[in-house]
This record gives sequence, C-alpha cells and structure tokens, in this order.
Amino acid sequence: MNGTERFEIFFEAQPEDIDMPDHVNNVVYLRWIQDAAIAHWNAFAPPEDRDRLLRVVRSHAIEYKRPAFAGDALKAETWIGSAARFAFDRHTEIVNRSNGRVLAAVRTVWCPLDRVSGRPADVSDTLRNLFCVSAGDPAH
Repeated sequence: MNGTERFEIFFEAQPEDIDMPDHVNNVVYLRWIQDAAIAHWNAFAPPEDRDRLLRVVRSHAIEYKRPAFAGDALKAETWIGSAARFAFDRHTEIVNRSNGRVLAAVRTVWCPLDRVSGRPADVSDTLRNLFCVSAGDPAH
C-alpha cells in the first residue's frame, strides 16, 4: 500500500455519537473525517514533513446518504485527489462495514501551513507524488 491508494480506518458508532433522531450526529462525521486524514498523513508523510507542516481545513462538502446508528461497524476510506500549490483535495467515504453502503461522501480542501510561520506552505512535488492520484489540476 502507498499513500495514493485508499486508506482505511475502522471504528464503531458509540452511544455518545447519537443525537435526537437516534442516529449519528453530523458533527461526529467531521471527527471521523479528521481522524482518517490524520491517520493517513501519519502513516505515509515523511517525518520531516510531519515536523514542518500543519494542515488546516479550508472547506468541507458533505453529502449525507444514509444514517449510522449506535453500534454500527464503520470504516472511513480516504484518498487525495488533486493538489495545487497551497491546497489539496481529500476525499473520504464513511461506509457501513456490514453492508458496504456509503453513508457519507466528503470532499475536504486542506491547506498546508508552515509550522513556524503559520503561513501557507507549498505542497512539494515529493508530497504530491507520495499522496496524490492526480496532482496539479485546479488551483485553489
């Protein structure tokens, strides 16, 4: 496996994740999306890039397709799409492991920041090649 392939993490919806309609609250999906992104980054980014860069979210676009309920066995599949100079697209699907159905499909635009200056940092060719399926399409 390499960073350009779909990366998976596995988890279970907890009772505290449930809201008034008795399904997982939308905010919990954001936590799962972030957990998957961090795990993917930590699994494949070179240590010098993990030390040099921070990543912040510029935007999330989430399509909720089906609800999740307490006790559901789930997985997050994440991968990087395009990368521009100061941004990259991360795609994530939250999937019910018992039936394979996609519960949520997400596109997140992340911006890398220099850890010292706090300013946007270039997505280097090395990182682009390490993670991206299709590098360099839209400038964000």
